[in-house]
Amino acid sequence: MDNILEKKLNKVELIKLRKDGLELIKEINQYASQGYNSISKEEIELLKWLGLYEQNSKDGHFLFRVRIPSGIMTSEQARVLAQISKEYGRNQVELTTRQCIQFHWVRVENMPKILEQLDSVGLSSFEACGDCPRNITGNPLAGIDHHELFDTRKIVDEVEKYFILNKEFSNLPRKFKISISANMYNSGYAELNDLAFTPAIKHLADKKVIGFHVWVGGGLSHSPKLAKRLNLFVTPKNVLKVAKGVCTIFRDYGYRTYRSKARLKYLVEDWGIERFEKVLINLIGETPKLGEDKILGYDLKTFTGIYPQKQSGLYYLGLTIPNGRMASSELKKLASIADRFGNSTIRLTISKDVLITHVRKNMLNDLFEHDVIERYLERASFNNYAVNCTGKEFCSKAIVRTKPWMQAITRHLDGQFLDKLPIRLHMSGCPSSCGQTQIADIGLQGTVIKTENGPREAFEIFIGGNLGQEASLAQRLEGRIPGEFTPLLIEKFINLYFSLRNNSESFYQCIKRVGTTPFQNKQNEVLALGNTQISSKNDEINKVI
Repeated sequence: MDNILEKKLNKVELIKLRKDGLELIKEINQYASQGYNSISKEEIELLKWLGLYEQNSKDGHFLFRVRIPSGIMTSEQARVLAQISKEYGRNQVELTTRQCIQFHWVRVENMPKILEQLDSVGLSSFEACGDCPRNITGNPLAGIDHHELFDTRKIVDEVEKYFILNKEFSNLPRKFKISISANMYNSGYAELNDLAFTPAIKHLADKKVIGFHVWVGGGLSHSPKLAKRLNLFVTPKNVLKVAKGVCTIFRDYGYRTYRSKARLKYLVEDWGIERFEKVLINLIGETPKLGEDKILGYDLKTFTGIYPQKQSGLYYLGLTIPNGRMASSELKKLASIADRFGNSTIRLTISKDVLITHVRKNMLNDLFEHDVIERYLERASFNNYAVNCTGKEFCSKAIVRTKPWMQAITRHLDGQFLDKLPIRLHMSGCPSSCGQTQIADIGLQGTVIKTENGPREAFEIFIGGNLGQEASLAQRLEGRIPGEFTPLLIEKFINLYFSLRNNSESFYQCIKRVGTTPFQNKQNEVLALGNTQISSKNDEINKVI
């Protein structure tokens, strides 16, 4: 029977049968003393449970990710992260679309010291990667948000503490992403998660009760799916019970034969939402049905600039970090600024912004004495609405570079369209869609085209994505666009959008009304221009590529 079972499992499942990823925690000192070459390929796979991904150089350097639930950390924690970056990560700090911080160039030989530093301030990298519950995303403004139904920080903390290092759930078929947010403008990106909780109210026993609606089966990458809503209303005290139930279903019924079809979204699609809900209710008991949905829309602008908190006289600053990457010295400066001007807290958003909170009005002007604030506080720029993944520079899955291409595009557009913001640009280096390509106004997914001079970095284009009440995945246009063509292509897309739109119609609404054909035709026109005309129109390319 065991042999029959093993024949149906993919290679990673067979590795996990022999050893749980969490077991490597107690072996890290051995790896550190014996060095990278002592680690087997199977153990390299399991190092993900410690937050380590092998870089594409495969020479002993790793991407190293740290969990930061809801993206909220103390200034003390930020200083330790800055120090880790300085000592072991070549001074780079990278923000992620799951409100984590990650580093590159980390070596396993330094991991015992790094883990000790993290533990000293209550941070962890355990299960930041791997087939387990990942960092919980949520409302980075929790507790200070005018648009939150209630503060979710304690709920996130409860769920985080239950799942981390819990061997009952450390061997799932694939990653398991949770979002918990009571922000009414979907700051937790609910539809992209395996399990999401969004704000709702319901009258129970003649009383208005605040709580959540529950969504399951979201995820991008190959075969992207938006999460589906269950017919449930969940009170805050029952969030953990529901999370345990959904994760149990995934663990026990999720697919383990083909890794490419192992995410929860495939089980939800095959079962249907009604069957999934029935199995869940059998696990957790009867639960009230749907209440009144309090999601009002999808708005990123609340995270860039200076805005009042719900506490009278206090403000928060939203700093845009271009390409989601800053220097360790800058993170250290932000920690000091949070101490001096705020409440010693730094918050990270899914769109890779940094927030400084609890700043008094009479101190706002003094903030501009600091170069890091002057550099990153909102200026009209496409960078404010641009998201990309790590790209080929470090990631073994990526097909193209992302950060240089996005920089070329935003520089080109900033010279022409600053009065036409916001337009959301997302870029991913491969179909895994870590840059969330399919929810963008204009998304770019890395690919390669063959030429007589060899392979050439290129992109597939997606248009018209959205979240919130009108959630919809972006539609892919036919054809592959050489990277050098992308600044001009997006310039023409923006001009076309403004010629077609009605009144204040958003990019998504315009695409929904007119369809993709006008944009497909425009893309075909750009491709027909040829390399000579394209290169002469895009000097920005040569500055960054």
